[in-house]
Amino acid sequence: MSFRHIKTDHANGLARITLARPKHNVLNIEMMKELNAALSSLATDADLKCVVLSGEGPSWCAGVDVGEHRPEVVAEMMGAFNGIFEIMEKIEVPLIAAVHGPCLGGGMELAIACDIIIASSKATFGQPEIRLGFFPPYAAIRLPELVGTARTIEICATGRIYSADEARAMGLISQVAGEEAFGEAVESVAGSLLLSSPLIIRLNKLAVKRHIGMAFPQALAEVTDLFLNRLMKTEDTLEGINSFSEKRKPDWKNR
Repeated sequence: MSFRHIKTDHANGLARITLARPKHNVLNIEMMKELNAALSSLATDADLKCVVLSGEGPSWCAGVDVGEHRPEVVAEMMGAFNGIFEIMEKIEVPLIAAVHGPCLGGGMELAIACDIIIASSKATFGQPEIRLGFFPPYAAIRLPELVGTARTIEICATGRIYSADEARAMGLISQVAGEEAFGEAVESVAGSLLLSSPLIIRLNKLAVKRHIGMAFPQALAEVTDLFLNRLMKTEDTLEGINSFSEKRKPDWKNR
């Protein structure tokens, strides 16, 4: 599968998608459709362990093409853009946004749809759409889960641009790395995920995400059921126990 605006690579349980639309990886409908196709191909991959989403050029992603907000094309654009988030929600393994530069508007929405954001110290974040007369639909849903209602309103209503350190302080991103250490930081997190069983990685993410917003007694009951009746019945969990007892590396079977 070849694309015009993105690059893909997939090997040994690690999938990489690189935004590659010069100069600032601004998303247009064609690029959104490419992301839909690339992500869809990963959603059913049982051997996948993680996905890293990165960008080429000076910016990670500077937003959505303003020209594609015109009345005659905006519905198509929103359909393609929402499709990305719908597919990302279906991917059962961690998605990592490796953000090296400006991450703004629709670009920030794409990043916060990932499970983990690792940022270079040169990265910036913001939802400046308000200054052009828009609001960010996906951010309005996702940001309150990450930073709370008050901070979400501040981010979306002021259009302020935040440094990577500010974004980390508010809980928006997982870690900040210096420019020279950034690549190593991303590979370290991805590499840690590659050590585990893809099945157990999927169950781990399910355990976290399924119970968000659920009342505590119900959440505890359901995560306990998931642990006892699915996790503990997998060959890989038993293999993990045996490998520990036998002081050897586990041999995962993904079942």
